[in-house]
Amino acid sequence: MIMGIAKKQVLSEEKPQQQTMYKILVIIGFVHLLNDSIQAVVPAMFPILQQSMGLTFTQLGLIAFALNLTASIIQPVVGIYTDKKPSPYALPIGLCFTFLGVIGLAFAPSFWMVIVSVIFIGLGSATFHPEGSRVAYMAAGTGGKRGLAQSIFQVGGNTGQALAPLITALILVPLGQFGAIWFAIVAALAVGLLMYIARWYSEQIKLYQPMKKHKAKTDTALDANEVIDNGKKRKVIIYSISLLIFLVFARSWFHAGITNFYAFYLIDGFSLTISQAQVYIFIFLAAGAVGTFVGGPLADRFGKRNMIFFSMLGSAPLALILPHAGPGFTYVLMAIIGFIILSSFSVTVVYAQELVPGKIGTVSGLIIGLAFGMGAVGSVALGWFADLVGLSNTMLFVVSLPFIGILTVFLPSDKRLKEINQE
Repeated sequence: MIMGIAKKQVLSEEKPQQQTMYKILVIIGFVHLLNDSIQAVVPAMFPILQQSMGLTFTQLGLIAFALNLTASIIQPVVGIYTDKKPSPYALPIGLCFTFLGVIGLAFAPSFWMVIVSVIFIGLGSATFHPEGSRVAYMAAGTGGKRGLAQSIFQVGGNTGQALAPLITALILVPLGQFGAIWFAIVAALAVGLLMYIARWYSEQIKLYQPMKKHKAKTDTALDANEVIDNGKKRKVIIYSISLLIFLVFARSWFHAGITNFYAFYLIDGFSLTISQAQVYIFIFLAAGAVGTFVGGPLADRFGKRNMIFFSMLGSAPLALILPHAGPGFTYVLMAIIGFIILSSFSVTVVYAQELVPGKIGTVSGLIIGLAFGMGAVGSVALGWFADLVGLSNTMLFVVSLPFIGILTVFLPSDKRLKEINQE
């Protein structure tokens, strides 16, 4: 009973308002779109950078590694810090790093300057994601719409990623590397919107203070009375988070294989131009954005673990067909696979947040950040593998990754998740 009361107090600390703040969700989702469209420009530029600088697949993988690792490894650190000391104005400050990185990317004369520029873009993204996820969590209110709220936030990011192939075809192909300078305007717009979000966030923090003081007194009482099996509960949580990260890791490798290297496979296999190949990637990412939005509400209704299971295993047989399909059927496959496999994009974040309530920034950083950092390793590994054994064999490996989703059955069910939180 005491523990149940304590859990409610922890959750109330994170979201003092009762109603879902749709205005805040739409704005933070739109900024997520702007942020991720900038981040997605980097892999979308790979064919252009390969032609202008003569880069190998391994070098392209290293660029993706520098971007994703910077954007990912720092996220849990930011999340841990902001769980202890919320920092609303870290949001606009972080996007200032992105602004500088975009300018550097447009003028980079060499491979190493590209690396430095994408590191700056990664730093901005690393700062934005944990705090942006916290804003979405707070704005969800207490109406049981966390899945929907996280979907609105995450669909912005996936939509931004989906725009990257079109950006390549419409801006970067005709303008070349210098076309990236237009995204300095996008970054400046994001900074302005985040100043508004930061003011709202600051007001919410003022509401937290009395609750934190009350929670501190309650925690002291709990420490004296709690003799239940916390060790066993901690093991379940650590095991579940580790497995969830591994599943996101596998999905990230698949995503990296499609977005970073599948365009080259299409160009070689179907004799397509860069612009034509980017249309396939756009379809995959656009369908994924729709799947991300739909997945959250479906998880609210049918269960988060069920959605994660369906997302991975549902896309697996279709992915196996992908390397053997003709150019026409590939359009259809890319749309269906993108929709299904990314339908769990926001669901995995909400699952982790409910597994460890009160640590929103930390778990968001782990799921969105660290797991995608592991995916960055995949970018390098896949690039090296493509140079070693060829692109066709690499894609055969990539399309088999969704079958790892069978491990979802070992995650605690949604019912068990609630029991863990009530223990």
